[in-house]
Amino acid sequence: MKQPIKPTESELEILNILWTEGAATVRTVHEKLALTKDAGYTTTLKLMQIMLEKKLLSRDASNKTHVYTAIVNREQTQGQMVQRMIETMFNGSAMQLVMQTLGNHKASKAELNKIRAYLDGKVKK
Repeated sequence: MKQPIKPTESELEILNILWTEGAATVRTVHEKLALTKDAGYTTTLKLMQIMLEKKLLSRDASNKTHVYTAIVNREQTQGQMVQRMIETMFNGSAMQLVMQTLGNHKASKAELNKIRAYLDGKVKK
């Protein structure tokens, strides 16, 4: 069985940048993070080095500037984190998660239609 992916909140912020940008330098990641939070460059660098050790990132050190890439899959990471949340916060009930989410989020008509279509597809299978 594959080891579960357990990134911290700060690591998830970095992963989201790399999933969106693709490969990037520490400076690029830091500049994106600085748009939403106050973090020092050395903090970003240290976090990315830790993520490299945790095998969340890979690093191309062939050039003067090291380039990092996420090596964990976005969908797999999201799936594992949602599963862990369902188990720990909702006593294993996906329905409770969905009800809580829809109760606390104003879903648009288009979103609700997509949810219905998705559920209809699941029921027919």
